[in-house]
Amino acid sequence: MTSLKLWLTADAPDSLWQAQAGQAYAISRNFARNPLAMLGAVIVGVLVLVAIFAPWLAPYSPTGQNLSMRLMPPSAENWLGTDELGRDILSRIIHGSRITLLIVVMVAVISAPLGLIIGAVAGYFGGWTDRILMAVTDVFLSLPKLIMALAFVAALGAGLQNAIIAIAVTAWPAYARIARAETLTFRNSEFIAAVQLQGASHMRVIGLHVLPLCISSTIIRVTLDMAGIILTAAGLGFLGLGAQPPLPEWGAMISRGRSFILDQWWVATMPGLAIIIISLGFCFLGDGLRDVLDPRQRDGR
Repeated sequence: MTSLKLWLTADAPDSLWQAQAGQAYAISRNFARNPLAMLGAVIVGVLVLVAIFAPWLAPYSPTGQNLSMRLMPPSAENWLGTDELGRDILSRIIHGSRITLLIVVMVAVISAPLGLIIGAVAGYFGGWTDRILMAVTDVFLSLPKLIMALAFVAALGAGLQNAIIAIAVTAWPAYARIARAETLTFRNSEFIAAVQLQGASHMRVIGLHVLPLCISSTIIRVTLDMAGIILTAAGLGFLGLGAQPPLPEWGAMISRGRSFILDQWWVATMPGLAIIIISLGFCFLGDGLRDVLDPRQRDGR
């Protein structure tokens, strides 16, 4: 173990592999020193595990109705109580984690690469390309995300897939701005000029040399945006424009429970707590990743 640590912390690595392993070790060690970041990682890890093993963790069916057990308070039989149709709230929250994780992952997969490419192209070429692409980006940034998502869902129609598309369309401009700013800092660097002198095409330079340098900042922003994505998805579900019944989407569960908020508070409170905890987890994780991945944060220490 000691020899491995010495190999990872060597001041003069013998190979690229050793240098990369040492950098990963330093990043993980700095990340572990941040208790809030570790808490966020644990919360997100639990979310992933719960979503994977939901059928085995849920004590009851998320859609099975039992009207004789409707609006029962939390008890040993139903830990978080039941809703107006007698469905177990804990089981619905557990299965709802799958929907939440699906939305977060799909929005990130769609919006982050799109914004990354647009921003890198704008920053690399400059001129009219930059002006046009950033003008479109500014139009999207000038409008609140939830309002834009509502407009897109209204045009596309209610449903989980359309909600994912709508949220992704509203999320990419922030990544485009970050990628453009990163690209502007090194587009005139010597290593870019050297690659161009070797005859590399613009697309090759962007794909192999510009985009990789923008990825760390994009990862940080994506992680920080996860909480906003969850809240936007919950807002659409609350308004009946997201996942449709009987799917156990957390925002829709809060919407159905608002009629009983004064007497049967657990119907709306429990999924609301799930949203708050998961959102905080992604915020803590994003802050921790920013501290260890952003070189400007490290230099400022």
